[in-house]
Amino acid sequence: MASSRLKAALCAAFLATATLAASVEASPRFGFGRPATAADIEAWDLDIDRDGRKLPPGSGSVAQGRTVFADQCASCHGVKGEGGVGDRLVGGQGSLASAKPIKTVGSFWPYAPTLFDYIRRAMPLNAPQSLTNGEVYAVSAYVLNLNGLVPDDAVLDAASLAAVRMPNRDGFVADPRPDIRR
Repeated sequence: MASSRLKAALCAAFLATATLAASVEASPRFGFGRPATAADIEAWDLDIDRDGRKLPPGSGSVAQGRTVFADQCASCHGVKGEGGVGDRLVGGQGSLASAKPIKTVGSFWPYAPTLFDYIRRAMPLNAPQSLTNGEVYAVSAYVLNLNGLVPDDAVLDAASLAAVRMPNRDGFVADPRPDIRR
C-alpha cells in the first residue's frame, strides 16, 4: 500500500513539474530582458582568429606602444615586460622543454593575433576594453619587439600582425575538430 502511495505521489509531482515546464516554455517572456539586437551582438563579437581574421582596422608602432605600455601596463608587467604583480611577458625562449619553463609571449604564445585579442579584451586589468584599436596594435608591437620578434621601427596592422611568426607556432598539438568558422 505504501509503495502505491509513493508511486502516486511521484506521478503527481512529475505531472506538476511537466505542467510547469510546459507553461514556462509557452510563455514568450519572463517579464524582464529583451531580445539582443544586431548592435548588441556586434559589441561583444570581439574574438580574433589565430590567423588574424577579424582583426580590426588601425595600426600602431613600437614607439607608440612603448608610451602606452608605460602608462597602462608597466605598473603590473614591469617597465620592460619583466613581470611584477602581473605576468612576465618577455624572455623564456628555449626554456619550454626545460625543468622550469618560462611561459611568456615570446616563448609560449603560438599566434601573434591572439596577443591582440587578449590585450583588447582583458587589458588593462583595471579597465578592460578601454584601449583603442591603435593602442592595442601599438602595445602588441612593443611586446613583440621586447621579445625580438619585430624590429624597433615596426608598425603593425591587421596584415603585418597576422604575418608575425611566433617561435612556438608549431609547439602545440593540432586541433582535430572540424573548422566551423563562418
